[in-house]
Amino acid sequence: MTMGSVELVCPAGSPAMLRAAVEAGADSVYCGLRDETNARNFPGLNFSPAELKEATDWAHGRGAKVMVTINTFARAGAVDTWKTSVDAAVRAGADAIIVADLAVLAYAHKTHPGLRLHLSVQAAAGSADSVNYYAQEYGVRRVVLPRVLSAPEIAALNRDVSVETEAFVFGGLCVMAEGRCALSSYVTGRSPNLSGVCSPPEAVTFEDRGGTLTSRLAGFTLDRFESASAAGYPTLCKGRFEARGADSYLFEEPTSLNAMGLLAELREAGVRAVKIEGRQRGKAYVARVTAAFRGALDALDRGQSTESYQSLLSSLAEGGRETPGAYRKTWR
Repeated sequence: MTMGSVELVCPAGSPAMLRAAVEAGADSVYCGLRDETNARNFPGLNFSPAELKEATDWAHGRGAKVMVTINTFARAGAVDTWKTSVDAAVRAGADAIIVADLAVLAYAHKTHPGLRLHLSVQAAAGSADSVNYYAQEYGVRRVVLPRVLSAPEIAALNRDVSVETEAFVFGGLCVMAEGRCALSSYVTGRSPNLSGVCSPPEAVTFEDRGGTLTSRLAGFTLDRFESASAAGYPTLCKGRFEARGADSYLFEEPTSLNAMGLLAELREAGVRAVKIEGRQRGKAYVARVTAAFRGALDALDRGQSTESYQSLLSSLAEGGRETPGAYRKTWR
């Protein structure tokens, strides 16, 4: 990464994904431990403490940084679980931890004063006052911005804060306030902000009958479509329901964020790092997305156009649709 470049932060849902991201050009990777302190707490994903230490050493040997997500909200009576994860990240040599919960931030700041703290997007800090509060009270060094701000709004915020900002540029979107969702818990008993999983895979089923694919969550039908159609992972917020005699997506259509065309604008707005979503995806996904954004950011550093990279990822978009999201608020 050259001076003045935007840092490329990529997902690592497993040791194999971590290696794929680094080899494809990630400056940093973010990953989680295999427990409820991590907002992608899916079976078969994430790291044991030993795996995290080994992977961090490997990444450091190749010039990449490792950030550990401890970004769910601690449960009453079980805060020690989150403290244990903080300690494990420190022992592994993590370059930073990404936190949302105030109690976890307070513990990390007091117990490990040299540890670099990043504020998770789960905290939804979208104003200068909120960002500065976290910086002053807990020593937060970077804030992952909620995906509700336009590029001009990010520029205005950056003029009034002293910490680094990080913005998502590719991957899944959430209709709720950055993952603080209760919908999943109503149906499955588990939610992303508490137990670290939205629509847990053990509750997801698909039925293919006569060329029609039906997706269900805990027995509740969420959508029906042709078997060959592009479809997203079944979540309640992206289900298609009948209301007033018409079928429609009541909350949000299955759509992926793709802000590659806005990289220059985000850099001009003062964004220090751009982030790829997708720790629940595979290593082929992370390698392809990382390589595309690595090429685009390098072209940007050379003063060249990123246009040739912008269409490389369309086939990876959820439901076959993509959007620049709130970065361009065309409804205003």
